[in-house]
Amino acid sequence: MATKNTTENKQEKTEEKQDKIEKKQVKADKTPDLKWHLIDARDKILGRLAVEAAKILIGKNKPTYVPYIAGGDGVVVINARQIKVTGNKLSTKLYKHYSGYPGGLKQTTLDKMLATKPTEVIRQAVKGMLPRNKLAGVMLGRLKVYPDDKHPHQAQLK
Repeated sequence: MATKNTTENKQEKTEEKQDKIEKKQVKADKTPDLKWHLIDARDKILGRLAVEAAKILIGKNKPTYVPYIAGGDGVVVINARQIKVTGNKLSTKLYKHYSGYPGGLKQTTLDKMLATKPTEVIRQAVKGMLPRNKLAGVMLGRLKVYPDDKHPHQAQLK
């Protein structure tokens, strides 16, 4: 009979604790309304531009930010060719790609990347500032980078 009373007492105590705890529910939409932001990269520093774009993509600029939902907005970056870097990064910063085969390491300097694929420079800089989880691919898909002024997203930018 003593065991019955102790289990009943434990149940009553847990019910009292649950009554005292207030649960806060965060309402987060799985499909948020996307706003699109235009960032002009002309004469901006690469890292500072990437930070600005990453904050918007992650959604840290919104009051409804939760880390487990990709609730950020979309970003359109134009004039990727005219990006600036500090120091000797044009000649010393290397972009590496490995094919998986022996001797398959490809290295390209930032100067050559800006000449051939300027959009990839900004995309990789922003990718490095996104979280390393499944949401990063969704966030990176909302990043559109163009080497010049022309872009097809004028209708989304309101």
